[in-house]
Amino acid sequence: MKELITKKKYIRKKRYKAIVIGTSQGGMAALTRLLPGLPQDYSIPVIIVQHVHPSQGESSTKYYDERCALAVKEADDKESIQSGHIYFAAPNYHLLIEKEKIFSLSIDNKVNYARPSIDVLFESAADTYSSDLVGIILTGANNDGAHGLDKIKQKGGLTIVQDPETAESSSMPQAAIDVVGADYVMSLEEIKNLLIELGKT
Repeated sequence: MKELITKKKYIRKKRYKAIVIGTSQGGMAALTRLLPGLPQDYSIPVIIVQHVHPSQGESSTKYYDERCALAVKEADDKESIQSGHIYFAAPNYHLLIEKEKIFSLSIDNKVNYARPSIDVLFESAADTYSSDLVGIILTGANNDGAHGLDKIKQKGGLTIVQDPETAESSSMPQAAIDVVGADYVMSLEEIKNLLIELGKT
């Protein structure tokens, strides 16, 4: 949290255009602690890959929609990205962001044994938003997202990782730290507070 205070002035000067979040094992509990804390007038679109079973359908999206002030939905192919929304990747589809700031769905081969893959979303988002992007890795049991987060950092975006000691599964956040050396390693409560700070206009 000390690092956050040190960089707070810098953060408030920067106007980020999108936030991408990746999570896997333990993700539902982690996101339930983060997403309902975002206010109704939150100004930055939040785009999430959560590894789920392909048969899960839209049940998890409905779960969050009932608990969040922001509109929560699965991202549709060729849909324009809007503020005030939380978008989830649909089960069994890769989710990409195109230069025109619209979504693209893909059934290409799995990446890191996953579809949707966090790396696929993060890398396409980094190409589109460059330094205006925030990337966050939460709890998970594999290493998906580490290289995508590294690309966000290389493009000048802000990189945040859940403190592995606070994660239900530490493998994914630890892999991201090992590859990227994130700007912030924080608890879920600290990440929530930072997200709220970033969304203030």
